[in-house]
Amino acid sequence: MRLDSISRLRYFNDIAITGSFSRSARRLGIAQPALSIAIKKLEEETGLKLINRADRRMTLTSDGEVLLTHARRILESLTDATRELNELQGLEQGEVKLGASAMLSTYFLPPYLLAFKKAYPGIRLRLYEAGTDTLEQLVINGELDLALIRSEKPHDQIRYASQLSEQVVACMPKHHHLAEQESVSIEAFCQQPTVMFRSGYYLRDSVEQRARARGLGLNVQFETNLVDLLMNLVKNEMGLATCLSMIVENEPLLCTRPFDPPIPLELAWGWKKNHYLSKASQAFLSFFEK
Repeated sequence: MRLDSISRLRYFNDIAITGSFSRSARRLGIAQPALSIAIKKLEEETGLKLINRADRRMTLTSDGEVLLTHARRILESLTDATRELNELQGLEQGEVKLGASAMLSTYFLPPYLLAFKKAYPGIRLRLYEAGTDTLEQLVINGELDLALIRSEKPHDQIRYASQLSEQVVACMPKHHHLAEQESVSIEAFCQQPTVMFRSGYYLRDSVEQRARARGLGLNVQFETNLVDLLMNLVKNEMGLATCLSMIVENEPLLCTRPFDPPIPLELAWGWKKNHYLSKASQAFLSFFEK
């Protein structure tokens, strides 16, 4: 396969991910007209119409969907081959693309990342922050090597290791009347103003689903994915929040209470099945487990 054909497959794959020529052009660092020409040439090479351009949001044709499946296999095989060849040459280098939620990235991972960098200074770490559902899809798409994602319902395209068990808890000022209780019911939580992560984050969705099952709704006053801002809003009595208890361990003005019944959160490092896991990624997993 020629190099220009490989580039066109990469462009086509990125457009399928973003759903937009303009967004892909920015991500790929090329001009939008050049990207459009590359896709047109790919259509000429294959003799297929790959993209519906009439819609406000670009969509793939049925032929485009078939080609996308094969394109991703080709691109993954090329990536795996490059990694294996580099490692056969004895390079003490590498890169690991990691994914985790904003809360875990801020409060849980830093000591592990710092210790790993000291042990493996030649390996670059790239950390991407997103909700667990988004991270899972990025792993499946091959855009992340490893991601800290929910594992209670395993996906058939992902392998898991290093299980972590946490609970979603209610966060409040220490002087709040609910802090006098050992646990908080969904009903009591829904009666309070709240400041929450945006939809798509388990810390929001898990509580919202349980509230909806009881015919209730959250009284959301503010939405943000910025953890420090969220905690400051709770301190200033804007509302209660949901979080993991680890983030308030050193906050003298805040406390957490578990929900009743509990809301478990099972996490694990996940990576794509049948996907070459680089030596650098293997080293990170092994280091984390120790």
